[in-house]
Amino acid sequence: MDMLLLQSISLAVAEAREVAAVLNMIVRGLAETAGLALARIWLMQSAAGVESPLHSDPELVLAASAGSSGSTGEQWTGLTGAFRRFPLGVRKIGRIGATGESILLCDVDSNPSWLAHPEWAQRERIRVFAGHPLIFRRETLGVLGVFGRQPMSEEDFRYLRIFADHAAVAIANAKAFEEINALRQRLEQENDYLRSEVKASFAGIVGDSLAIKAVQSQIDLVAPTDTTVLILGESGTGKELFARAIHDRSARSNGPLVKVNCASVPRELFESEFFGHAKGAFTGAVTERVGRFQLADGGTLFLDEIGEIPPELQGKLLRVLQEHEFERVGEDRTRRVDVRVVAATNRDLRQEVSAGRFREDLYFRLSVLPITLPPLRDRRDDIPVLATYFLQQTATRLGRPVPRLSSKNERSLTSYSWPGNVRELQNVVERAVILSRGGDLQFELPEDRPGKHSPQLKTPLTRSQLLEAQRVRIEEALRLANGRIYGPGGAAEQLELRPTTLVSKIAALGIKRNKQTR
Repeated sequence: MDMLLLQSISLAVAEAREVAAVLNMIVRGLAETAGLALARIWLMQSAAGVESPLHSDPELVLAASAGSSGSTGEQWTGLTGAFRRFPLGVRKIGRIGATGESILLCDVDSNPSWLAHPEWAQRERIRVFAGHPLIFRRETLGVLGVFGRQPMSEEDFRYLRIFADHAAVAIANAKAFEEINALRQRLEQENDYLRSEVKASFAGIVGDSLAIKAVQSQIDLVAPTDTTVLILGESGTGKELFARAIHDRSARSNGPLVKVNCASVPRELFESEFFGHAKGAFTGAVTERVGRFQLADGGTLFLDEIGEIPPELQGKLLRVLQEHEFERVGEDRTRRVDVRVVAATNRDLRQEVSAGRFREDLYFRLSVLPITLPPLRDRRDDIPVLATYFLQQTATRLGRPVPRLSSKNERSLTSYSWPGNVRELQNVVERAVILSRGGDLQFELPEDRPGKHSPQLKTPLTRSQLLEAQRVRIEEALRLANGRIYGPGGAAEQLELRPTTLVSKIAALGIKRNKQTR
């Protein structure tokens, strides 16, 4: 047996990071490269990942096999059969595992008691058996056993022992890598869970629908960057809450978050509101004023309803976004500022650009990373969760017991179109709590009128229908991903969900996963 061949196998094995790969490389290398008829590794039950029954005696379990028949060409790679398990101390494999001592049989014909099937050895012309314990840090991990058709010298036997020692180290390292990887994956899953729990209630963002999860995934992507963000959505969808979520998840989270509702600023005071003014700059300017951009230096400036900014000020806003420079009203000094802008609007800015009411270059500068918030009618499965959240808030504020949301209440709420979105739902819930006086909840909802928000409400979806729609969408994503959940092209990526969230939904919906799913 060539020591250089054993060294080359050892070097290749040392690079593997999975126990199964290490074991197969060892036995294949011995069978193919070293010319042995059969090479096998048995591992102690704990090392093999097999749980032993209560009060059972320790056993060695076959974990890897390689070799071939000299007469039929049959490949000996199976891990089943009569020699799959050896109790410690039983026969030669069990004896090696129990004592930690190596065994070399140079002529198996003269030692028939050591062979369970002497006729097999005669038929395959087996002449030698060698077995070594796989010991790492005084712990026996298993046994390496080989059968050969050629004689084995004492020197070859010593070389094989050295190889077995290297193999034991490789197995222990691979096992450690697998344990570390399993702990890392578990930690990532726990972190994913904790992050999803925080996001579900943080800053008032409540909901677990696919629509809201998709927005949260976008926020996770954009928040760490320093790029301007444009949040689009109807009135009442919670644009300010999502702007705060972007700020709190950014590197600027320790800086200020300054908010400006552009719709509430008088036209003639926009420039002063944004950039500040010097004392005496205009009638009534009795003191100097610091503008919102300067207040937000080092942090985030949230410009709500940005479509209301007058055209004459839009050029100055574009300058500060591009150059980070501005001048106060009535002052010649140019000031620099480090501000991230998050803008929001319920208008269609592209139409505003076409109508000449909004600068095209400012629109493109703002919409580098647009995020569109879904209206409440497109996330109906979140309505009961949101209603419960507002019930708890209102009841706590009023010092009353938290009312129970009945199934009838849920059906009533989910069948309404909610043109005012989450803000309207909050107002309706608060009014119901106040009027209930501790009794049953009665929600006062106006009749839906045909219009742009409610053509689909002629046949409102029930909660079970919404869950079924989720089921169909998830099953389709799994089919397109060939059952894969994780990784590029996986179902989680298609649905823009965290893998752990998707796994939870699959379990909750009772979706059966095929053999390829992982």
